[in-house]
Amino acid sequence: MTAAQTLSPREILDRLVSFPTVSRDTNLPLVDWVAEYLAGHGIDSFRQYHADGTKAAIFAHAGPWQEGAVVLSGHTDVVPVDGQDWSSDPWVVTERDGRLYGRGTCDMKGFDALAIWALVEARRRGVTRPLQLALSYDEEVGCTGAPPMIAEMQKHLPKGAAAVIGEPSRMKLIEGHKGGTGFHVHVKGHEVHSSLLPYGVSAIMEGARLIQWVNDRNAEIMARPRGPLAAVFDPPFTTFHVGMISGGTAHNITAGDCRFAVECRVVPGESLEDWAQAFEAEAKRLDAAVKRVHPDAGVHLTRFFGVPALEPEAGGPAAALVRRLTGDNASGVVSYGTEAGQFQQAGYSAVVCGPGDIAQAHQADEYIELSQFRAGQAFMERLLSELA
Repeated sequence: MTAAQTLSPREILDRLVSFPTVSRDTNLPLVDWVAEYLAGHGIDSFRQYHADGTKAAIFAHAGPWQEGAVVLSGHTDVVPVDGQDWSSDPWVVTERDGRLYGRGTCDMKGFDALAIWALVEARRRGVTRPLQLALSYDEEVGCTGAPPMIAEMQKHLPKGAAAVIGEPSRMKLIEGHKGGTGFHVHVKGHEVHSSLLPYGVSAIMEGARLIQWVNDRNAEIMARPRGPLAAVFDPPFTTFHVGMISGGTAHNITAGDCRFAVECRVVPGESLEDWAQAFEAEAKRLDAAVKRVHPDAGVHLTRFFGVPALEPEAGGPAAALVRRLTGDNASGVVSYGTEAGQFQQAGYSAVVCGPGDIAQAHQADEYIELSQFRAGQAFMERLLSELA
């Protein structure tokens, strides 16, 4: 690639997918490529590195050096392909039957490619209102990379006004989503023969008390009246969930260990931290109870993600912008989380709108429909016209 070469969105997508940026691995080769490509078009970029130096977010600005930019935000990491049955190389974009197959084509390197293309076009065409690009890391493991990236952006770039997070929504406006948090739970028991049950601590049986607490909270929540912000969601309430559990040695030994994870999806209008603290308080109560039986027993929590909800904004500039560009006055909400809530928490007006269908994310033979990719490019063309 020469410094002056301009790539099409499809050519950029080919390059991005070729980097196997699974969350457990580095994304630096992709970031290096993006930085080099932008520099070749006269655009300086900035990075925010993960603490261990193996990953980085990249962000950049085109147009007048002033506040009020539209921010196009995506993530660079993808989920693994291990154990999946792919019909073609997941790290090569393969076109067939009107679809572009490859890991990340839908979630969300398709949008990333369009955003990079749009930033270069904004620089080339000259815009009177600025455009910014923000590409994070570690979205797929709990949206942990966006907050430090956003904080670093505000040190180096003029503050943006409207952030469009391009998670796949079939180019429909998403104005709200649930927040979420999760805990890895390790219940440490004390092993004795099951005939001596009162003198031991069964980690599984004690862990079941926490799981029952989760069940009880779900029942209480579902019985409550729905608030106006919650009513538009499906399901229209906060939920707790335990999806996996392991532990124990034998049927006649009190379990020495039990491990499981608890996740909580919180509707806008309710406090994510209040629910997290309620679970922590119950775990603390159980920890004290099992320690009274044996001092080595206990309950240990590790919080592994926390994503704020995206609350619909009355008259929000990001939603108004997307409505103008799509010509669609409808809007929706989703129950999964994105980095949009983190941008909103940092003071940006934020929405979700991107090409592709979330149903294809993380699947074997992940794809984005060509029609969706083209709709995304048409959206970017209209955005460039508005900024000009």
